[in-house]
Amino acid sequence: MTPAPLSYRVVDRRDETHDTVTLVLEPGGDALDPFAPGQFAMLYAFGVGEIPVSVSRLGDGHRLTHTVRAVGAVSRALCGLRTGGWVGVRGPFGTTWDAAAAHGSDLLVIAGGIGLAPLRPLVDTVLAKPHAFGRLNVLAGARTPSDLLYTDEFPAWEKPFGAVTVDRPSGGWTGRVGVVTTLLHEARFTPSDTVAFVCGPEVMMRATARALIHQGVRPDRIQVSLERNMRCATGHCGHCQLGPLLLCRDGPVVGYDQAEPLLTVREL
Repeated sequence: MTPAPLSYRVVDRRDETHDTVTLVLEPGGDALDPFAPGQFAMLYAFGVGEIPVSVSRLGDGHRLTHTVRAVGAVSRALCGLRTGGWVGVRGPFGTTWDAAAAHGSDLLVIAGGIGLAPLRPLVDTVLAKPHAFGRLNVLAGARTPSDLLYTDEFPAWEKPFGAVTVDRPSGGWTGRVGVVTTLLHEARFTPSDTVAFVCGPEVMMRATARALIHQGVRPDRIQVSLERNMRCATGHCGHCQLGPLLLCRDGPVVGYDQAEPLLTVREL
C-alpha cells in the first residue's frame, strides 16, 4: 500500500448501464500490491478528486477492474474516462470476503444494484474452485432491467444457481419481479451449513440478513459490506466511523453479528 496514488492507464472500458461503467486499469509504472475480493481502492480523477471503489474483478498480473456508477463529480469524471486515459490509484484497503469460512458449505451471494460489483470477484473465486465449496447461489436484484449489471455472465452463474429480479419491470421484461429476498425460497442451501455474502443498499442488507436469520442462518455466518464517507482510507480522519469501527480499516466487510447492533442505531 502506498500513501500517494500511482498512475494507472485505462486499457478497456465497458458501458454496463446508462450510468455505470467498468474500467480495466494497468499500471503505467510501479504497481500496487495484489488486491483480494472485497477490498477497495481510492481512485483519483486528476483535477477533480478521489473516491473509494471496490475491485469488481481481479485479473492477471497487476490489472485492476472497477465498476463505477456516476453519482457525483468524481464518479462522473471516472465514468467519462476513455481507453488511454489515466487515473490515480491507492490501495489495497479494507477487509475481504472470507471465502475460506465457506469451504465445504453452501454459499449465498446476494446483491442489490451496484452491490454486485464487489461480489463478482468472490463468485469468480468460487467458480474457479467448485469442489472446495458446497452449492453456490447468486441472487441479484436491481431497480429496472436496464440497471442490471454483467448480464452476459448470468448464464455461467445459473449453472450452480442464479436468479435475478427487478423492482419495476419494463421493456418487455419477462423475468422475476420483486425485492431480492423473494428469491431466497428458490435458492438451494442448508441454512445450518451456509455462509451468506451480502452487498447493496443498507436497507436491503438489513432485510436480507433478517430473512436469512429467520431461515436459520447464523448472524456470524452472514458477511456484509458496509459503506460510509471514506477520505483517507487509512483510519486516521474518522470520516468513515461507524460506532467503534473505522470502515476503511475494520471494514468494509464485517460479520452481521457485529454490524447488526450498529445498523439499528439511527444516529450512526
